[in-house]
Amino acid sequence: MGLTRALAPFVPERAEYIFFAGLLFYWFYKISESKNRRMVVEACLAACLALAINVLIGMFIYRYRPFVHHHVNWLIPHAKNDSFASDHATAAFVIAAAIWQWKKREGWVWLLLAAGISLSRVWTGVHYPADIIAGMLIGTGSAFAVYTLVNQSEKAAGLIRFLINLYTKV
Repeated sequence: MGLTRALAPFVPERAEYIFFAGLLFYWFYKISESKNRRMVVEACLAACLALAINVLIGMFIYRYRPFVHHHVNWLIPHAKNDSFASDHATAAFVIAAAIWQWKKREGWVWLLLAAGISLSRVWTGVHYPADIIAGMLIGTGSAFAVYTLVNQSEKAAGLIRFLINLYTKV
C-alpha cells in the first residue's frame, strides 16, 4: 500500500515525460537513425494534430472532472477544468501508436505504458473512463492518419525529409 501511495502522484502527473524522453532517445539513437528520426517527426506531427482535435472538441463539449461533482478518491491536485477528452491519454497514445507503427515489439511496451498512464488518471479521480477512451481514439487515430498520409504522399514525405535535413544542417 505504501508504494502504491508513493507512485500514485507520479504515474498520472509525471509519467508522460517518459514519452518525451523516449522520443529524444529515438532521435539520437544511431542504429537506423534516419528511420528513427522519421518516426519521431511523424509522432510530433501526429501529436500536434491530436491535441488540436482535443482543443476543438473542448470548444463544443465541456465536462467537469469527476472530483467536481462526485465523491472520489482524489489523489492528485488538479484544476477544475474540462475533462473531455484526456490530453494525457491523447498524448501518450499518439506517441505509443506512432512508435508501434515503426517498431512493433517496442511499440507494445509503449502502448502498455500509455494504458497505464491513462488508467491512473481514472484511478486518481481526474478523468472519467470515456475521457480516456476518447483520448486513446484521438491519439491512435491521429498517429495512423499521419503515418498513412506520409506513406501515400510524396509531398508529405518530402516535408519530413526536409525537416530532418534542416535539423542535421543546423
